[in-house]
Amino acid sequence: MTSPVSLSPAQAAARLTEFTVIDVRAPGEFAAGHVPGAVNIPLDRLDEALPALKSASARGALLMVCASGNRSTRACDLLAEADIEAATLTGGTSAWESEGHGLERPVGARATWPMERQVRLAAGSLVVAGLLAGVRYPAARWLSAGVGSGLVFSAVTNTCGMAAVLSKLPHNRAPRSAASLEATLNALQG
Repeated sequence: MTSPVSLSPAQAAARLTEFTVIDVRAPGEFAAGHVPGAVNIPLDRLDEALPALKSASARGALLMVCASGNRSTRACDLLAEADIEAATLTGGTSAWESEGHGLERPVGARATWPMERQVRLAAGSLVVAGLLAGVRYPAARWLSAGVGSGLVFSAVTNTCGMAAVLSKLPHNRAPRSAASLEATLNALQG
């Protein structure tokens, strides 16, 4: 399998109208700000979206987006396995915004930390908690060892179980007014 085509924010902005932009972040992250015109299909729901994405790709190019480019690259790899071509936005919405391109933000949307930042906070907190509790209860240090092992596994497999769990928290879910995944997939089939 080859690496997906990566586009810089400037390259993507110049060609934005050519793409169907798919944001693979958690719905809460998407609602906090996304590339203009993007639709949200969370990475963990990509498998069920394959028929709609195949249909959309037959009409034009797909651009996969996330916060930093890691999840969108993973999405491109998954799509490639299904014979669907897609490009990824280098640096994600963070790079997009830092280069001066605007993000769409629904009225009243609350800011949600990017998933990578949430994972760092959760993992770091659990490690510190395990070490502190280990002063009184030595077996608690296994919590720190477990989190560290999970992070190594995450790096080796390019997956993140902690992100999958955190994406289910209420602040990472779409606001009630957001389009449902079913409506998004129907629109892509279009």
